[in-house]
Amino acid sequence: MRHDPAQVPLADLPTAQALVAHLRGLAQRQGMHLDAALRPPPPEPSTCCGRGCNGCVWEGFYEALHHWRTDALGLLKTATAGPAGSPA
Repeated sequence: MRHDPAQVPLADLPTAQALVAHLRGLAQRQGMHLDAALRPPPPEPSTCCGRGCNGCVWEGFYEALHHWRTDALGLLKTATAGPAGSPA
């Protein structure tokens, strides 16, 4: 990913999938299984009717993914810093 993962707009499925894969990869490189250390990312909606409803299931998905991303980045930052008192 060429952008700051915290700033990537979550507005389409390919971007959302790439973000999840990127964060999982970062965690794996740190020896962490992100889905075990944190709840898994929200599942992709399967009930969208395609009518552009106010409160569409996709809006909820992107909002939930935003919160998952925030938690995942916080966990990765904590893991990178290491235990208190040890060098990062």
